[in-house]
Amino acid sequence: MANLLEWLAESKPDIVCLQELKAAQGNFPADALLNVGYQAVWRGQKTWNGVAILSRVGEPIVTRYVLPGDPKDTQSRYIEAAVAGLIIGCIYLPNGNPQPGPKFDYKLAWFKRLARHSRKLWDSGHPVILVGDYNVVPTDLDIYPTKSWTNDALLQPESRAAYRKLLLQGWADAIRALFPNERIYTFWDYKRKRWERNAGLRLDHFLLSENLADKLLTGGVDREVRGLPRASDHAPVWIKIKVTS
Repeated sequence: MANLLEWLAESKPDIVCLQELKAAQGNFPADALLNVGYQAVWRGQKTWNGVAILSRVGEPIVTRYVLPGDPKDTQSRYIEAAVAGLIIGCIYLPNGNPQPGPKFDYKLAWFKRLARHSRKLWDSGHPVILVGDYNVVPTDLDIYPTKSWTNDALLQPESRAAYRKLLLQGWADAIRALFPNERIYTFWDYKRKRWERNAGLRLDHFLLSENLADKLLTGGVDREVRGLPRASDHAPVWIKIKVTS
C-alpha cells in the first residue's frame, strides 16, 4: 500500500488498473485511496485474485463485475467500467501453471471467453482499453534470452496463440506499438536474482480499440518501483493517450 500511494503521488495517473489485490471485498482500502483523490470500483477475493479500477477524472461506473461466459467461475479476475468517456476492462488472466492440467485448461478457456467478449466490445464502436496482467509472454522478444521458462504456461504455444487471436480482432498492443523492436519487461521473478540481472518478462499489456490506437502518445514501464522494499514482482506500466479534441 505504501508503494502504491507513493507511486500515485509521484506519477499522478488519471486512471489506474490494479490486479491480484489479495484482499477480500470488504478489506479494499477505498477510503485511503479516496483521501488521495481516487475513486475506486473493485471486486475483491479473500487470499487471491482481485481487480480494481481507480480514477481521479470522474467516478468509474461499473459495466461488468465478471467476464461473461461461465456462471460457475467465481474467481475475481475481471472488472469493467466507464470512465471519462472510455470503457476500461481490467484483467487478471489465469497463470495456468502447472501445465498441462486443469489450471492450464482454465487459462485457455478464460482466454476464449475474453476473446468472445472483446469482439463484442470491438463491435460496439466505443473507445475501449483492455488492460492488465495477461499472464502471457507474446513473443521471444518479450522475455530475456533463456530456456528456463520453456515449460511454463506463460510461454506455451496455446497461450501465445490465444493472445494473437485478440490482436487479430484489431486490437493494438500499445507498448509493443511504441517499442516495436525493444526488449521491454514488466515482471521480474523474485527467484534467482532475476531483478538484479534484469531477467524480465513482458506480461502486462494495454490493448486499444481502433479509435484509440491513433491517439496513443507515449508509454513505458516505471522499472524503479520494482526495486523498492516489499515491491510487487510487477512494475507499473503506463500509457498516455489523447482523448480530447
